[in-house]
Amino acid sequence: MSLIFVYITNPNKKEAKRIATFLLKKKLIGCTNIFNIDSIYSWKGKISEGKEVVLIAKTEGKNYSKIVKEIEKIHSYKIPCIIKIPVKANGKYDKWIKNNII
Repeated sequence: MSLIFVYITNPNKKEAKRIATFLLKKKLIGCTNIFNIDSIYSWKGKISEGKEVVLIAKTEGKNYSKIVKEIEKIHSYKIPCIIKIPVKANGKYDKWIKNNII
């Protein structure tokens, strides 16, 4: 299986950490990175700006559809951003991720 990043935007750090912990407990991801971003987007016909927090979850591609379903159940956004990004990692890191997920 191939390693992927799942890029997820959140309204705040508290929600990002809650989602990360939830996915880790379910063993759908091996680890995450969380960081603050500035977002500019179109919503309801207007250009909007806001502060968000990105969660990058590291896992295998086979878990992506399960992750999407779980996040859509608990995320506060009506339309959460959940993007799959294929990546290639060094062998030891790739093996570590695979040993920490289902």
